[in-house]
Amino acid sequence: MLLTIIFSFAVAMLIHELGHLLAARACQVGASELGLGWGPKLCGFKLGQVQYNLHALPIGAYVRMDMEALQQRPLSQQTLILLAGIIVNLCAAALASGTIFGAMNLLLAATNLLPLYQQDGWKCGMVMIRAVLQKRSPLVEWAFTIAGGGLSLAFFGALGMRLM
Repeated sequence: MLLTIIFSFAVAMLIHELGHLLAARACQVGASELGLGWGPKLCGFKLGQVQYNLHALPIGAYVRMDMEALQQRPLSQQTLILLAGIIVNLCAAALASGTIFGAMNLLLAATNLLPLYQQDGWKCGMVMIRAVLQKRSPLVEWAFTIAGGGLSLAFFGALGMRLM
């Protein structure tokens, strides 16, 4: 059972990052690497311009995008790229409803929507704040980061209380 959960979560993370990668390609934003896991690299291969890596610890995933190119895209494309992983996870959750894999996709989508630092919801919030202000404002960005972290922790606390 534990292996099924770990494997399902790893695949959910992989398709999440593939969602970002495919959206970036569709919007002509370059990406150099997609990684599953953290820590020492176990293996990898290059396909086209992208290096795909598998790391030892299955506790995360990432896509290295050309951030300068991303920031040059229209707001709608930036938002699409940042939300594409969540969209893919929601689709997978709907298709695999009632299974562990479906639950892992739903969990990943829900937690990534939160405005918690470095999650997709936080990144979208930052992009939108910068678009509205038409510049960077360290004070506003820090306030959003701290408030988003507090709201996210409150969400997890409330969820934990409901599960008890």
